[in-house]
Parts: sequence; structure tokens; C-alpha cells
Amino acid sequence: QVRLVESGGGLVQPGGSLRLSCAASGSIFSIDVMRWYRQAPGMERELVAQLTSGGSSTYYADSVKGRFTISRDNAHNTVYLQMNSLKPEDTAVYYCFMNIRTRSLGYEEDWGQGTQVTVSS
Repeated sequence: QVRLVESGGGLVQPGGSLRLSCAASGSIFSIDVMRWYRQAPGMERELVAQLTSGGSSTYYADSVKGRFTISRDNAHNTVYLQMNSLKPEDTAVYYCFMNIRTRSLGYEEDWGQGTQVTVSS
């Protein structure tokens, strides 16, 4: 079974930066899609950023475009979300998601446990 473990959340002042990490482990052949979502209290889950396996296709929500950057480290099966110029509106629990091709050449969709990001004035 593939497992995703997130880290990097915390408390930061407006204008500050954080880098979230999500590392996958298990029976992994390749990771085709990596995504970051977030969910604020009372709000629906929002897709923040997406990166495909080729690394040339990215997506960002309008609310974070120009401030957040998604990247991957293929050697460590890890996806990152670099968050700059953070705003109080960015406060949420952030979740990573991966569409993974397993070593048996099946597919598996997995979620991280979530990490809290709080941007406080």
C-alpha cells in the first residue's frame, strides 16, 4: 500500500513563506499526477496546484497564481508546494494527492493526512 506523508505546515505572518512537502512510499512505479488541495473551515475543498509526471504541465488556482509554486523530486517521490507572500486567506488544511502507477502496473489514488497552514496578522 502506498502512503503519503505531509510536512511543512505551521504558523506564519502575512507576507511570509512556507514550503510543504509530501513524500510517497510503497510499491511505486511512477507518479502520474500530483496535486495540492486545501480546505478552510466552512469551505469546500479547493484545488490549489497540479503537476503532471512530465513536469511541463502545471495548473494553479487563480487565488495563488504568482505566489505558489508546485515542484517534484522524482528521486524521492516527493511533491512540494512553495508558498510565498502568504495571506490570511491562505489559512487552511492542505492536502496532497497523487495518482500513482504501482509496480504491478495498476493505478492507485492516495491522499496525505493534511497539514495545517495558519497565516496570522
